[in-house]
Amino acid sequence: MLRECVIDFKGNWDDHIPLIEFAYNNSYHSSIQMTPYEALYGRRCRSPIGWFEVGEAGSIGPDLVHQAMEKVKVIQEKLKTTQSRQKSYTNVRRRELEFEVDNWVYIKVSPMKGVMRFGKKGKLSPLYIAPYRKCMGDPSLIIPTEDIGIKDNLSYEEIHV
Repeated sequence: MLRECVIDFKGNWDDHIPLIEFAYNNSYHSSIQMTPYEALYGRRCRSPIGWFEVGEAGSIGPDLVHQAMEKVKVIQEKLKTTQSRQKSYTNVRRRELEFEVDNWVYIKVSPMKGVMRFGKKGKLSPLYIAPYRKCMGDPSLIIPTEDIGIKDNLSYEEIHV
């Protein structure tokens, strides 16, 4: 919405930001099936355009709190239905990844604070590193964990191979 307004208002678009905000807050949102203003305050916005419509004054006190709580529940339900609809759209095309031996894969390395990886620190360090070929290890080299004798004081005896 802001992009279109910037194009329409050309050089002085920043003078119209309050109007853009008003238009956004009073436009219908399909996810909550109402305007954000109506969701927040529980009633439609009374702008000069709608002043000719006279209605009942809103109640003050516990009724207002109860109405607000009901609005919040309605909004949460509508957001859940919207989220489930979007999830179903996404899950139609989603599939589980399966890797075979000799496929090329990337290794994920998670960044840690203060640790320098590949010449970069923190969030600028790469999340995945070069493609590697997936291969199968020799299962005879795997030592079963039950063969390792750990004592009650968490000490163990090393056996040189």
